[in-house]
Formats: sequence, C-alpha cells, structure tokens
Amino acid sequence: MLDKKIGVGFIGAGEVSILHGIALREIPNAQLVGLWNRTPERAVRRAQEEHCKRYETAEEVVKDPAVDALIINTNQETHLKYAKLAMEAGKHVLVEKPLATTVTDLEEMKAIAEKTGVLCIPGHNMIHEESIKRAHKIVKNGDLGKIVSCYVMYNIQHSEERASTLPGVVRHIFTHNLYTMMYLTGSKPVRVQGFKANLHYENIDKEDITLVNLELENGALGHICSSFAADDLAPAPWTYTAKVIGLGGTTHYTYNDWVEVKKGISHSHTYTAYQATITNEDQYFANLCLYGGSPLSTLDDAIWCQKTTEALERSIAEGITTEIH
Repeated sequence: MLDKKIGVGFIGAGEVSILHGIALREIPNAQLVGLWNRTPERAVRRAQEEHCKRYETAEEVVKDPAVDALIINTNQETHLKYAKLAMEAGKHVLVEKPLATTVTDLEEMKAIAEKTGVLCIPGHNMIHEESIKRAHKIVKNGDLGKIVSCYVMYNIQHSEERASTLPGVVRHIFTHNLYTMMYLTGSKPVRVQGFKANLHYENIDKEDITLVNLELENGALGHICSSFAADDLAPAPWTYTAKVIGLGGTTHYTYNDWVEVKKGISHSHTYTAYQATITNEDQYFANLCLYGGSPLSTLDDAIWCQKTTEALERSIAEGITTEIH
C-alpha cells in the first residue's frame, strides 16, 4: 500500500487545472491519468501539456478503472452534477471552491457522499499552507488565549478581462477568506454585515471590492476584505494576509514573504505560497484516499460558508445585519 499511486482525473481543464497539474507532478503517490473539458480544443491542448489521456466525455473519465479520484475544476454551477457523477461511480472527489451555488446543492452533495461512502473534499486550499496550519495549531492549543479578533485581507488588482471570466469577489474570493477565518479561529460566523462596490471596472457589472464584518460563535469579531479593485502598495501590504489576535498573543501570515517577479495566471506577480497551497491540498487528498483520516475542511464547513455567503448577499442587498442559521 505504501508504494501505491492514486490515479487522478480532471473534470474541467481550465486555468486552475494548471495548478493542480503542477501539484500532481510533485506528489510521489499520485499521478494524473487524464482529463475532460467541455471545450475539446482546450482539452486537446491541456492533455498534450500534461502528457495524459484525453477523454471524450465526463462519463468516460469516471468509468476508467485507472482513475481512483476526480478533481472537479468546472464552473461552480456544474460542480454538483459532476461530483454526483463521480461519487456514484465510486470515485473520491475534490471539488474546487466555491463548491456550489446554493446550500441545497451542497446538502445534496453531502448526502450523496454519505450514501456512497466515498470522500468528497472541499477545495479549501488556503488552509493547507504550512504557516496557516501552524497558526491554527497555536490557536487551538490556547497559546493565544481568548481570541478577540481575526482579519483576512485580499487586495490584488485583476484586469477587467480576467475579472469578466470570474464571478464577483463575493463568490470568488470571499469564500477563500471566510473558510480561512473559520479554520484559524475554530469558530463559525453567526452574524454578518457587508458592503460592496465596483470602483475599477467600466464594462462589467460585477463588484470588485467587498468589506465584511462578522460576529463569530466564540464571541470574537472578524473583518474580511476581498478586492480586485487595487493592489496594496504599502510597505507592509495586505496583498493576502491573515491575522488572529488573542488576549495572550497574535499570529500573522502573508503572501508577501514569497514573491517572484513574473506574472501569474491572475496576478501581476507570482505569489509562491499559493501554488504550495494547491500542492499541499492535493497531497493531503491523495493521502486521505489511500490511507484514510480526517480532512482539514469538511462539507459541513462548506455548507456554513455558503450559508454565510447567502446571508452576506442579503445584508448587502437590504442594508442590514443578517443572522446565519
């Protein structure tokens, strides 16, 4: 068993599949068997780049006995469809975030996983960064004392062309920030208040910045900024940073400790730690599939993130503070 490799298939071969492809080449006990993509031209090119098999349909991927697990890289509206297809074929799945568009879809995803007995892991990659895991540990151990507040900030300008291919920052980035906050503090949000604006884009009607205040179950307060509007050019920038403050100490993490002067997929620079989060996540997924264990983040976490996202959207639309149930 220790020498076994898990065979992985991609459903969806878009940009995030590039990061998963890099990850799987670095993981000793997993390998990419093949991929399917809705657009055949893209599938051909990506299969050539990855030196793997190209499937004609998603059904072919899940039926291949060489494929033990699937990574779902499609748009969020189709995640339930393909996760269900894979799980009902007895395959483990890692579903990219956001996992679905509604709480109902996520609850169905969870029910299918429980019925089939396979793993269904949310693609909450940011918590697989080593510094975040270390911060989680010292909070959990009580080394910071009673937690007072948590901040998770994201300020990376995205071009209008790139942003047009993505949902607004509420659905695309807030999810990252929120599950990171939940993981770091070990506490769920119970009330949310938010604001959004479009300050950068002229030709697309999507918010490019959202500011959110949260009350957590443990009594601490949280603040999240998700922004495509502008880079933070300060000496100690909030490019992507997470901070937990307790009565007995503080912990802090930032992207800016590892920066390469070359363009990333979405970013003007390459933030090296981001790829590491994908690689660590895929390694963790492979280990769970092969040896068992408990995931760092569960479908219950994803469901609460979705409930909070929907409550945030109500807060923004109605100008109110919204309770989360």
